[in-house]
Amino acid sequence: MRRPRAQRLRVVDEMFLRTHRGYGTPVVMQGLWRGGDVDASELQRVHDTLALGPLSHTVVRPRVPGARPRRQHGTAPWPIEWATQPIARESVVLWADEVAQRPVDPTAGAGWRMAAAPLSGGGTVVSLVCSHVVADARGLAAAIAAAMVGEATRVPPDPEHPARDDLADAARMVTVVGARTLRAVAGLVRHPSRRAELRSAPVRLPDSSDHHDGAQAPEALIVDVDAARWDAEAARTGGTPNSLLVTVAAAIAGIDDTALQVSIPVSRRTDTDSASNAIDMTEVTVHPSDSPATVRALLRGAYLQPPMSSPAGFPAELLQLVPDRVAYRLAPDPGERDVLCSNIGPIPVALSSLGGARAEAIATRAVHPGIDARQLAASANRLSVYLCRLGETYTLSLVSKDPGLRDRTAAALAAHGLTAHHWDDPA
Repeated sequence: MRRPRAQRLRVVDEMFLRTHRGYGTPVVMQGLWRGGDVDASELQRVHDTLALGPLSHTVVRPRVPGARPRRQHGTAPWPIEWATQPIARESVVLWADEVAQRPVDPTAGAGWRMAAAPLSGGGTVVSLVCSHVVADARGLAAAIAAAMVGEATRVPPDPEHPARDDLADAARMVTVVGARTLRAVAGLVRHPSRRAELRSAPVRLPDSSDHHDGAQAPEALIVDVDAARWDAEAARTGGTPNSLLVTVAAAIAGIDDTALQVSIPVSRRTDTDSASNAIDMTEVTVHPSDSPATVRALLRGAYLQPPMSSPAGFPAELLQLVPDRVAYRLAPDPGERDVLCSNIGPIPVALSSLGGARAEAIATRAVHPGIDARQLAASANRLSVYLCRLGETYTLSLVSKDPGLRDRTAAALAAHGLTAHHWDDPA
């Protein structure tokens, strides 16, 4: 019987893996479910089902230089972390920030964790945090939905992979990358513009001697907005729900009418059974005064551009062959611009109830566990905005390192006739 081939990490996976090793800003996905009273045994069933599926794996380093790390399935999960006391509804976002700090390094154990807390006055909030190495937002949502309805596909533990498998993968990588790298080097000789591209964005590598004790801690906000009103405003202004999201984000982050670089994840998912990353990054330049119609046209052009990756014609796979320090110089953080806008899209219907408990709202966002003042000050990203839809509600999750996020968000939404209903408002 033929031994199954190891599941190797792709370029985007290794970019996220580098952040766990101190190069770049650590990124984990967090899904938040808020609704009725959840039975502990039902949540345990979902947890146990997830533990059998595609989320539960560690990342194993190769034994041969040049080979890619591989995924090892069958990893024991972290237990559910239940709050010992009910939390106030106005503390939900603070609680979510706290549980998002738990370690989920997939090289050291399971890359996901679940936590839950009863709410004062009734109800429950559930958090699932997952390393971005393991899944992107849509893959994570799909995995949870499958577990909730009991349809998750069990992924058996991987058989032992001998060293010759790593040797074969290293040979494939060198063959694939070698010729294209030589062409890229030749391009540097012939094209001054490519040499300029390599020099245009010098990267400041991590330096433990730096100190930024006065840096502002990031501010987090989660709000619900009526979906029908959002869609109607997008149509009225000649935009789409997605271009309205970018317009609102630029208004929140904007200072005067200074141009902002906005990075946008683009889903390339074709395998609905996989939870792993299937995203590229593109970018647009937006002014805070741009209309949704203007932004819509900008987005159309951006989606046609090659994704952000390694510069100057070098193959993206080269980043998997060079040391972390070199890879970080070539592609420090492809999505790190002034603003990050991510439209996760509709949440699977299966997540609308958990056992007999109905969901009031669901939020999805990326968080940065363990980020210190030095990393925060060095980051170019000023605002991250994530949008998802459950039924008739859009939920916006925002993280900003500029002060006054609550007031700026309210003003940007009000300019389009929209009202924010905050998760941290008392019931």
